[in-house]
Amino acid sequence: MRWIWVAVVVVTAASAQTKEEFVDAKLCRGCHAAIFETYRQTGMGRSFYRPNAANTIEDYGKGNPSYHAPTGAYYAMVRRGGQYFQQRWQLGSDGQPEYRQEWQIDYVMGSGNHVRTYLHRGAGGVLVELPLAWYPEQGGSWGMNPGYDTDHFIAPRKIAYECMFCHNAYPRIPAGHERPNSVPAYADPLPEGIDCQRCHGPGSRHVQAAGTAGARKEDIRAAIVNPARLSGDRQMEVCMQCHLQTTSRRLPAAIARFDRGPFAYRAGQPLSDYLLFFDRAPAPGAEPKFEIVSSVVRLRESQCYLQSRGALTCLTCHDPHRIPRGEEATRHYAAVCRQCHGAAFDQLVAASRHTAATDCVSCHMPKRRTDDVVRAVITDHRIQRRKPARDLLAELPEVHESEASAYHGEVVPYYPKPLPATGENALYLAVAQVEHASNLAQGIERLTAEIEKQKPRSAEFYFALGEAWRNQGNAAKAVAAYEQAVARDARSAWTLRRMAESLEKLQQWPRAAEVLNRAIQAAPEDARGWYALGEWYTHAGRRDEEMRAFRKAAELDPDLPDAFNNLGSVLAETGDVKNAEAAFGSALRVQPDFADAQANLGMLLAVEDRLPEAADHFERSLKAKPENTTARCNFAVALARLNRPREAMEQLEMALRTDANLPDAHEMLGNLQQSEGHLDKAVAEYREAVRLRPDFGRARLDLGVALAETGDAAGAVEQLRRAASDADPGVRQRALGALKVMGK
Repeated sequence: MRWIWVAVVVVTAASAQTKEEFVDAKLCRGCHAAIFETYRQTGMGRSFYRPNAANTIEDYGKGNPSYHAPTGAYYAMVRRGGQYFQQRWQLGSDGQPEYRQEWQIDYVMGSGNHVRTYLHRGAGGVLVELPLAWYPEQGGSWGMNPGYDTDHFIAPRKIAYECMFCHNAYPRIPAGHERPNSVPAYADPLPEGIDCQRCHGPGSRHVQAAGTAGARKEDIRAAIVNPARLSGDRQMEVCMQCHLQTTSRRLPAAIARFDRGPFAYRAGQPLSDYLLFFDRAPAPGAEPKFEIVSSVVRLRESQCYLQSRGALTCLTCHDPHRIPRGEEATRHYAAVCRQCHGAAFDQLVAASRHTAATDCVSCHMPKRRTDDVVRAVITDHRIQRRKPARDLLAELPEVHESEASAYHGEVVPYYPKPLPATGENALYLAVAQVEHASNLAQGIERLTAEIEKQKPRSAEFYFALGEAWRNQGNAAKAVAAYEQAVARDARSAWTLRRMAESLEKLQQWPRAAEVLNRAIQAAPEDARGWYALGEWYTHAGRRDEEMRAFRKAAELDPDLPDAFNNLGSVLAETGDVKNAEAAFGSALRVQPDFADAQANLGMLLAVEDRLPEAADHFERSLKAKPENTTARCNFAVALARLNRPREAMEQLEMALRTDANLPDAHEMLGNLQQSEGHLDKAVAEYREAVRLRPDFGRARLDLGVALAETGDAAGAVEQLRRAASDADPGVRQRALGALKVMGK
């Protein structure tokens, strides 16, 4: 009866996924119950799941809520009605919580051996990574996910296909999201955990063979991949698909071949048919990298691996179906080491040249804190003769790469190495130079030459060249390359948007609009397209369409603060104060330190005469973006209206230190100096204002009045007469009145 049951279920599962030939991994339990159950307890088996009481290992009573000092934000993990949530808020100037956000935690990514990351499922099948994570090190604690531990807010990041590739079984991609650079989205139901088929390949043929009456055992086994029977390279590649990353820093560590889908790799296939791996060029004295996904790289640096000539693989030490722990793990890994080093170990112990302890791993493969995920501690797979002397568990600061600190140099093949000398590989090697602008100038030259020579069919090569020209600031050549990409794939919304952006730089506005509308038609649910179209409408002064486009972008992506900010600006211009304030508030809930949104909200409140609130928002804006002289001058206006002239003068002086060529700031500073009785200083500021803007009638009026007070009647008359011809009727009327008083 068991075989009949399996066969019936296989027909159903296979019919739902004929193309992929994957089956429900629970079917494996029917014949492999013991292995299935032990595998479920491994890190891979627990890599992705819905949160519930049974799989909760976090201590919700410890450090919850937690405070992130660099941003001044509080985070809380909440359980409510059998569901899980993450909250974030700040304290306002009144000490009360503001900008509170709450996300439901729909999935957890990570077993918890090193970290647990929480995911929220948004509209359209999008998954976003929430800022706060759980780290089990030292009894467990809450901390920011990598990249979020900065002094500014990061909007929740979308889970890219590359992330899902290594942290879960293969999901299904909704129609329209399979193209390169599409918004990553996942169809329901999502698998939960890396399943058997990631290492053994699609299981439908195997299950069907097992359910066939009279099937031979060897035929059943031949219908599935067994990594233990693969060649050394293919066996290692099953692990390398997820455990090989040369660096997480800015570099194309891996490039997926353009003709393969995001989840196209199958165990047993040559990994290079799907992925090519790259690294920085070797540099004398460079410190070897130790990063969260460096296990294979570190192992391949070991003499044990190099001297084995391919005999040492991941499976030499690891049974993927079962992970020993504690004392059992110590005995197991020591026994593996003794397979090669047993006799030498005994001799060294006998000669008192080695401790008799048999815990090989703790000395030769010690646990270390990783350089990129600084709160995680993992085993160093670089087998070393001696343990490094420094404290390997010492806390490390999170490093945030900048353009200046990022690698700039040749990008070289890492795996396969040497890279087979084919035309296609030459194209990919050229793409690797330009993808993150690591070797931009030489890369453009190489990629251009290879494209001209080979004329590849894939649009992505032309798109990569367009991106390279864009990064070098050559919009015209970028457009030419994008045009070639669009000629080969007219439905790539991302390419069309990039092309429109370059056309705008060339001031080709009508053509940019036409291209943007094509992008919208290609991907109508992509918020990025609507946002770009809204910016075009802003330039064109088409307010109604601008508002519609920004509103659509905000609806499609609630985590896009720029869309809310621009929508708020348009609403404010139309006089819709209530909805404008709500839009700015939405932008700030996503990114509380969004300087432009804070400044815009401050201006809106100032116009509404809500001056204390306005000043507060200006101050926050300037904390995030101190070089914004417009916000600083508006802050000064609010302070002056609050009868805080000295503070207003200080803000204006700071603005002028940033940019001395601000006539309005000089004129306002003159007003404040004059009100404080500093007439000479006021005159100097007014003179500078009219020097910078000779037709500045209001400043000439102020200067004329100030000169009259100093007794310089001739100078006052000259300035007042020029003000009397100003286009502003109010200025004209006041100037004429002042002249009349002077008898002129």
